[in-house]
Amino acid sequence: QVQLVESGGRLVQAGDSLRITCVASVGTASTYAMGWFRQAPGKEREFTAVISWSGGSTDYSDSVKGRFTISRDNSKNTVDLQMNSLKPEDTAVYYCARAKFRYNSGSRNPLLYDSWGQGTQVTVSS
Repeated sequence: QVQLVESGGRLVQAGDSLRITCVASVGTASTYAMGWFRQAPGKEREFTAVISWSGGSTDYSDSVKGRFTISRDNSKNTVDLQMNSLKPEDTAVYYCARAKFRYNSGSRNPLLYDSWGQGTQVTVSS
């Protein structure tokens, strides 16, 4: 079972940029799509971004499209989420997740992910 560890979350001001990182414990994570999800207090976990196993395709929620960029470095087993123009409504715990099945482009459906990190808190103050 792969272990995922997120880091980089912190308190920032509206308009700031922040980069958070997910590190996978084993190299086979490079053959799976990887996603970022977030959960704000009192709300359900929601899809944020996903990158295909090869890094060739990405998808974003409408709320972050144009501001966030997902990327991966398979040589380092890492997946990053670059967040620009942060807003208070981006405040949440951010989780990375590994897709259930190899060699696909990824999904917005959290049920299609079977490994999750513990999350990293991002707080955006106004």
